Amino acid sequence: MHCTRKVTEDIIWIGGSDRRLALFENIFPIPRGVSYNSYLLKDEKTVLLDTVDRSIAGQFLENLAFALDGRNLDYMIVNHMEPDHCALIEEIVRQYPEVKVVGNAKTFGMIQQFYTFDIAERSVTVKEGETLNTGKHTLHFVMAPMVHWPEVMVTYDETDKVLFSADAFGTFGALNGNIFNDEIDFDRDWLDDARRYYTNIVGKYGGPVQTTLKKAAGLDISIICPLHGPIWRSNLGYILDKYNTWSSYEPEEKAVMIAYASMYGNTENLANILAAKLAEAGIHNIAVYDVSNTHVSTLISEAFRCSHIVLAAPTYNGNVYPVMENFLNDMKALAVQKRTVAILDNGTWAATAGKQMADKITEMKDMKIIEPKVSIKSSLKNEQLEQLDELVAEINKCCKKLNLTLEEKMK
Repeated sequence: MHCTRKVTEDIIWIGGSDRRLALFENIFPIPRGVSYNSYLLKDEKTVLLDTVDRSIAGQFLENLAFALDGRNLDYMIVNHMEPDHCALIEEIVRQYPEVKVVGNAKTFGMIQQFYTFDIAERSVTVKEGETLNTGKHTLHFVMAPMVHWPEVMVTYDETDKVLFSADAFGTFGALNGNIFNDEIDFDRDWLDDARRYYTNIVGKYGGPVQTTLKKAAGLDISIICPLHGPIWRSNLGYILDKYNTWSSYEPEEKAVMIAYASMYGNTENLANILAAKLAEAGIHNIAVYDVSNTHVSTLISEAFRCSHIVLAAPTYNGNVYPVMENFLNDMKALAVQKRTVAILDNGTWAATAGKQMADKITEMKDMKIIEPKVSIKSSLKNEQLEQLDELVAEINKCCKKLNLTLEEKMK
């Protein structure tokens, strides 16, 4: 049975959700599932904008047939060739043999890599700024390479002022009937998943995202239709501002993230004492994570959110404790930058984790390491509390300085 909703008078949402999938891209935990959005424009010509993942093929094909209501499908626009959006291209061509497939040159190269059917006779290749007229609607094509694949483009409907944004502005999480942002509490229920989605899927590509945002600024947009998550039809400035902050690598909040690794609890104790001292110093926004049982995608998301990061880990076989090293590697790979970092380490003998963590941080862009670096031998002792207090004072000073910077930006 079909399950669709109208976006505008001529545009219909025909996607669906998968609540059974445990790992997105077989990496990222998605306890709330994920949605795969697809859209049909019904004009003098009919236009399908992207397909879905094979996991919801049955629902999608029923939705499409219902929305078409006996009409033929004239065009299929492929904004993004990742398999969770292009899995049913060949099936659409089989069921609607007269359909024309619209994409850019890189799109068709990837179609030939994924599929074996002959695309040449039905392909419509578009370039930056070109348009497709479907009757009363004019679709405008904007290239968005590396947001987050090289072939990505977005499609703008000049008539209804709708931006079909591919993976941009997407989020983890299944849709629960309420498919529009003004039907949900986004801050409460969706922001963490939106941030985790952006930072881990797109986070590395801040430059291309900034380029795409500048292009989008030249369009009169009333609705944003992403390929995952809710459709934005109000308060667009909110999500555009989030993307601008994330893609420029500025901290989203004045906050302290403490990420610790601990074998037997002593480094954990050090992290907890630091958190308590920071709270006593007046810092309210503190988040503490055990990197051994927190998925790295959450750690990356928090590293993007927080202005200050504290790393605490023991030395392990002469190196940084493995889960902390993995986190540091992901931070570098996903271009975490512009953060103030404090370092704590532990070692019963030959403690080298602190220096190695500092070396990894210096490989990242615009990272400031604050002193003192606190190193303990096995467990924290009373005589080191003064050094810990010095670190708290430095973190607090940096937080106050950030307040002044934020106030200047707001003027």
